[in-house]
Amino acid sequence: MDTLTFVGTATTLLRLGAFTVLTDPNFLHRGQRAYLGKGLWSRRLTEPAMQPADLPPLDAVVLSHLHGDHFDRVARRELVRAQPVLTTTQAARRLRRWDFDARGLETWQSETITKPAPVAADGDETLTVEALPGIHARGAMGALLPPVMGSLLTHRAGGRVRRRVYVSGDTLTGDHLDEVARRHPEIDVAVVHLGGTRVLFHTVTMDDVQGVDFLRRVGPAKAVPVHFDDYGVFRSPLADFERRAREAGFGDRLQPVRRGETVAL
Repeated sequence: MDTLTFVGTATTLLRLGAFTVLTDPNFLHRGQRAYLGKGLWSRRLTEPAMQPADLPPLDAVVLSHLHGDHFDRVARRELVRAQPVLTTTQAARRLRRWDFDARGLETWQSETITKPAPVAADGDETLTVEALPGIHARGAMGALLPPVMGSLLTHRAGGRVRRRVYVSGDTLTGDHLDEVARRHPEIDVAVVHLGGTRVLFHTVTMDDVQGVDFLRRVGPAKAVPVHFDDYGVFRSPLADFERRAREAGFGDRLQPVRRGETVAL
């Protein structure tokens, strides 16, 4: 059974067939500061459900961008280096200096991991990670923040698509999502980064209104909201998104998940 375990912030464990993937590793404890660059920081308000030592063996890490609430000093120090880290080209350059097997992807580029039949019970299994467009901020603020990517994880067994999971990354909504929907009209699950993050009076992640617009544009069969209450810069409560989603007719697509909880995909 394919599952998602919510660790906190945007950190999840995705189990897709024979593959186990970690997203956006953030293991700081409650009260510790995440550094966002350019002298900016935010204090963590919650406790993560896991630490690196608790993780199972990983096939890959998928990292939307290099910010302290998505890849922190604990991850840098304690994550094993055996698995590839699939991320933006800018983040990959920095991670390689830290001895990670980091592989940078430009928008629409992809990387495929294969497990042969003796390992995978249903025949050869593949997991393809494709970089999707993301916009962390617009205008002058956009130049201050690192590039960000969404990720489409496509799991195949015996050549047949079993599951498509879209991890939004820290993006705002907009026309770039229409192109995602055009290229990938059959998304099974979207892991949606919310929070309405406010930095220097700019919104840099989707709030409740933008989150519902994301659902309307992308049309996933199921949506799992994450990244909504872990830091003081998150200003849009999850309850607001859930209410708006229900009012817009998306209530039956929502799959809420608590920190430490595992849900079926």
